Amino acid sequence: MKKKFLKIQKLLFIFMLLNGFIIKVSAQYKKYQLTETGDTLNAIDKKNQKQGKWIISVAALRGEPGYEDEGTFKDDKKEGKWKRYNLHNDLIAVENYFHGGKDGVQQYYTMLGDLVREESWRAYNPDAPYDTIAIYSNTDNNTIKDFKIVKAEPYSVRDGEWKYYNPSTGRVIKTEVYERNTIRKDPEPVLAAGPAKKKVKPQEVLDYEKKNSGKKKVKLREGQTGY
Repeated sequence: MKKKFLKIQKLLFIFMLLNGFIIKVSAQYKKYQLTETGDTLNAIDKKNQKQGKWIISVAALRGEPGYEDEGTFKDDKKEGKWKRYNLHNDLIAVENYFHGGKDGVQQYYTMLGDLVREESWRAYNPDAPYDTIAIYSNTDNNTIKDFKIVKAEPYSVRDGEWKYYNPSTGRVIKTEVYERNTIRKDPEPVLAAGPAKKKVKPQEVLDYEKKNSGKKKVKLREGQTGY
């Protein structure tokens, strides 16, 4: 009898905690979803801005495959690391964002986890109102003839090295170098000599496969307030 009473007390305590959590979330957000473990997803605040962790599902359309994007929003802008999965739950892209723009290295994979492309981007910070850009010669893109101060906008440009890989061998087959959307070098594909090296999956893919081995997809339930 005592054990049964303690069990009921424990259930009531859990119910009260969960109820308090839902009330707190409802006061903070206008619309949201909850996972089976009580985590908040896809939240929209009272200013109609996306906040926190999000999972965005895109259905297949006109021959284009569907996918899911998973990452974080801050004040309606993508922020930090975002991961993309195909509809078979394979990791196919890892992207990084700053103030809603792509920033840093972006990686794209086959469904088998082989790297096919690595991009480098630079996001502009809207808190820094001005930026200095190079003006190149009309006859030679590699010659800078002047510099210009422009108003910085919250967007991103290609900036840095882009690498294209043969997914079967892991070798780099093409390299491009950009400076703020201007291509600086576009060499011919370089074929590596000697036998192919043993392919090693990127650490992002290995971590994902280890963490999600045998796991099922997350189930969500809707939550919405009257605000």
